Amino acid sequence: MDGRLTVGQIADAAGMTARAMRHYDRIGLFVPDEVDEDTGYRWYAADRLPQARLVGALRAVGVPLDGIATCLSAAGDPDVVDDVLADHRRRLESRLARVRGDLHRLAHLIEDLGCGHDELGGGAGTSLAPELPAPVPTLEAPTRTPDRQLAVDLFNGVWRLMETEDRTPAQDDRMIHAAHASRYHWEQAGTAVNLARGEWQCSRVYAVLGRAEPALHHARRVLEICQENGIGDWDLAFAHEALARASAVANDDDAVRRHLADAQAAAEHIADPEDRALLESDLASISSPGAR
Repeated sequence: MDGRLTVGQIADAAGMTARAMRHYDRIGLFVPDEVDEDTGYRWYAADRLPQARLVGALRAVGVPLDGIATCLSAAGDPDVVDDVLADHRRRLESRLARVRGDLHRLAHLIEDLGCGHDELGGGAGTSLAPELPAPVPTLEAPTRTPDRQLAVDLFNGVWRLMETEDRTPAQDDRMIHAAHASRYHWEQAGTAVNLARGEWQCSRVYAVLGRAEPALHHARRVLEICQENGIGDWDLAFAHEALARASAVANDDDAVRRHLADAQAAAEHIADPEDRALLESDLASISSPGAR
């Protein structure tokens, strides 16, 4: 070979298809160095193979084309690639949160339909969604007070923000303040279980935003509230889930493993199989720093 690669050769070496490479040429993402005027063959310099492999690796994990273009324009600068991957991870986590919420609400809908409830979506103030969406289960709600209603509405609003892909900095700020406001109103009108779940949501918000110290602080408060009030089952397991997730953000591999083990042990005592499956799904989304 004369230092040039055909479209098929560079595609094979980069783990992509020739069809994909032709598409990237047409949209201007990854154009060949030369196109034969007579045959239409595309030729690529051999030294562009690392770039092609980068494109293949990024597409394999679903990075959008504009993110890939950013990486290529920066000549594969590791800092730029890391930033693009971090943004993509946040989008995927938001998407995952939305899917988990949908699955949890679907489970409740199936259960309600199976029980023959004929008022689904009926009267004023009713909803198909549980009072607190996944991964926090439905609370046994007494009469709604203004504080309690605010706590619920703010909690739900935080989940909608967490499920939003490509949040703006202003939305990140709103998510933090709403989580704390919800926790405050639970203290005025809720139970110890509500307080634990409010602290859990604060921890999750900070973990999503990559802020280890407050994520750990609120996760510890979840566990303390559970222990002080004899709360077990779902909430105790999710206290350890929060600690494991926050520890992953803090790059504390030993703590991640310890709290994952504690959460899995607590999961054995969760009465509802669907709740247990939801916890296990959340635990599976936590990667230890050493595995990254």
